[in-house]
Amino acid sequence: MSKKVVTLGEIMLRLSTPDFKRFVQADTFDITYGGGEANVAAALSNYGLNGTFVSKVPDNAIGQSAVNHLRRYGVDTQFIVRGGDRLGIYFLETGASMRASQVIYDRSDASIAKLNAKELDFDLIFKDADWFHTTGITPALSTEAAELTLAALKAAKQRGITTSIDLNFRKKLWTKEKAREVMTELCQFVDVCIGNEEDADLCLGFKAANTDVTKGELNLDGFKDVFKQMKAKFGFKFIASSLRESHSASDNGWSALVYDGTDFYHTKQYNVRIVDRVGSGDSFASGLIYGLVTGMPMNEAAEFGVAASAIKHTIPGDLNHATINDVRELMKGDGSGRVQR
Repeated sequence: MSKKVVTLGEIMLRLSTPDFKRFVQADTFDITYGGGEANVAAALSNYGLNGTFVSKVPDNAIGQSAVNHLRRYGVDTQFIVRGGDRLGIYFLETGASMRASQVIYDRSDASIAKLNAKELDFDLIFKDADWFHTTGITPALSTEAAELTLAALKAAKQRGITTSIDLNFRKKLWTKEKAREVMTELCQFVDVCIGNEEDADLCLGFKAANTDVTKGELNLDGFKDVFKQMKAKFGFKFIASSLRESHSASDNGWSALVYDGTDFYHTKQYNVRIVDRVGSGDSFASGLIYGLVTGMPMNEAAEFGVAASAIKHTIPGDLNHATINDVRELMKGDGSGRVQR
């Protein structure tokens, strides 16, 4: 039986400008669906696991379209609740060179923001589950969503299920003060913490010294100090951070650092030419989870996650459609991009 990973969060309608156009230029938008936890469930399903996504969508054709999108990629959607007023939307303008990408949210009062834990049967949802994953985006949506996230983490821990959270601070959703208050409580029920250097600072108050990604340099000793502080406070089994060196909106350095409380491991670094970076962090999280839940040692799981997410940068849309073979080949060093015949 394949491993079962449950994720909880929001799925949104994504409207993106075609051909690198600015919002003010666009006459049409490309449509797809995505969201942090939905992206993870889809990637894990793609790797052959039972990716189960829990959420709430409106009981209308747009909500059903979002569900159908996930079903298309093998995600178990049976626990998605129907109801509420609307599906959240986000608009994406993809940047290039020195012009940064832009995201505009239209997600207030989305159905997920009103989802109550009483609407969910955690006994059924977590039956035979091996792992539960969520992100810091979900509790940022509303007080009710924060309470739901806490209830889900507690329910998973009570059943002996490994839990993970991707900190994912979003300044357009809440303040760092509110994030620290909520996330500090949630992280007491987390086994695996994932996030970048900004997330650790804004969500939990831990800051890596002398680190500035805009300079194209990383101070790994600063991250190691932060990881030790996080381990001491929360007792995480694993802590992982993707490391992005942002040379421009088109070219980034990409690697990761992981820590198990004893050893640190810094992965291979990839120099990625970006087609679409949205969902790359989710791709790292899903790759790391895939590795750990299937029994890979920490370093191999981290390398799988980084390679998977490096490939995601080349794929349009929120979801990562890289296969296990794609990831394995890149891990072995085949990043030539030569045509496969």
